[in-house]
Amino acid sequence: MDRLTEMEAFATVVDQGGFTDAAKKMGISKSAVSKHVSALEARLGARLLNRTTRRVSPTEIGLAYYDRARRVLNDAGEADALVTSMQSAPSGLLRISVATDFGVNLLSPILGDFLLEYPDITVNMVLNNRYVELISEGFDLAIRVGDLEDSSLRARKLTETSKRMIASPSYFQRFGRPMKIDDLNDHKLLHYSNQANGNVWKITAPSGEKRQVRSVGWLTVNDGQSLLNAAVSGLGIAYLPSFLCAEAMKAGQVEEAIPGLPVETLGIYAVYPPGRFTQPKVRAFIDFLARRYTDKGPDNW
Repeated sequence: MDRLTEMEAFATVVDQGGFTDAAKKMGISKSAVSKHVSALEARLGARLLNRTTRRVSPTEIGLAYYDRARRVLNDAGEADALVTSMQSAPSGLLRISVATDFGVNLLSPILGDFLLEYPDITVNMVLNNRYVELISEGFDLAIRVGDLEDSSLRARKLTETSKRMIASPSYFQRFGRPMKIDDLNDHKLLHYSNQANGNVWKITAPSGEKRQVRSVGWLTVNDGQSLLNAAVSGLGIAYLPSFLCAEAMKAGQVEEAIPGLPVETLGIYAVYPPGRFTQPKVRAFIDFLARRYTDKGPDNW
């Protein structure tokens, strides 16, 4: 007899409190349930059930075996359900965490196309600049820019962006243009308020040396678009990803502050919880983003 069937018959008898109800639950005859349980006891060489005319209850050994058997049966049921879901059309609620700058400028404009392509998926996109815990906070995936801190997550690189130190022509006319990194100490810098290291810029010098610049500016804010607006208005120098400032640079609203510096390139990743299988809705969304960002790059936004 099939070992899983024997385990299922025994566990169902325990769950239902008797052979009659177990037979109804499994959709087989009472005698068939009894044969499965007897075969299991014979194979194990142990009595698993106390049988009386009025009730059936597990023995001490039977109770211990039941706990393990129920886990195996639950795992087997989940495995069957997983295979079914992996072959089904993507559907269900998709919870996404994404940084505000990227979400507003690059994700929101294309979400409509995704939803039209996958009408059985609903999206809950949360925009914030906080590093969320995907599993404990119930997110299916997150879009992250830069170094990945949590190596336990699975990740797929979608594209890249660069960081650009920019300011408006009017700012340079008023305050002069910095010629080297040390000159930034005498300028107005526009800062992100949510950076873990405070108002510090990490910059690579032409020699390859990593430098840190700290300077008090006129504005500190937790939104990149606001920093770009401030830079365009001539309030100071901002250090922003190219996906945010590329259009303003093309339009001549802002210019490179120190053009000779090495360009810092940052990866843009879709990260999602670990596991051997990826849910169809998650896989569909990541594949969609990869297609949409195929022609994008560090300076092609």
